[in-house]
Amino acid sequence: MLSNLLNEVEKEYYNLLNECDCEDELNEEELEESYLILAESDCFEEIEAPLIVEAEYRGKKVKLNKPMRGDVKKYKVYVKNDKGNIVKVNFGDPNMRIRRDDPERRKNFRARHKCDTATDKTTPRYWSCKFWSSKNVSDMVS
Repeated sequence: MLSNLLNEVEKEYYNLLNECDCEDELNEEELEESYLILAESDCFEEIEAPLIVEAEYRGKKVKLNKPMRGDVKKYKVYVKNDKGNIVKVNFGDPNMRIRRDDPERRKNFRARHKCDTATDKTTPRYWSCKFWSSKNVSDMVS
C-alpha cells in the first residue's frame, strides 16, 4: 500500500515537471517535500515522504537531500539553499562511530547539539541531528 502511494507521489512530481517543461521553474515547495496521509482501519498516520530530486552541482548530477558517504568528512549531502543554489554539506567525524543505539548517548548528543531547534537543511548540525534520531542510519545513507 505504501509503495503504491509513493508511486502516485512520483507520478505527480513528473506531471509537474512536464507541465512547466523545466525543473528550475518549479516552486521549491512543490519539489522539496510531499506529505501523505495513510488511512489504516480507523487511524490516520502522517508520513513524511521527501522527493529525491536530481540536480546539478559543479557539472555533476546529484540527488538532493540524500546523505551519502563523504570525501572530506564522514558524510555529505547536496541541498538547495534559500537562493536556489545547490550546496554540498559535509558533516560527521570520519574517525568516530555513531553510537546512537545507546539511549543515554543519544539523549546527551541531541541536548548538546540542540537538535530540537535544528531546522536549516544547509547546516551540518541539521544532518547530524537527523542521524541521531531514532531512525536507522543505514536506511538514510545511499
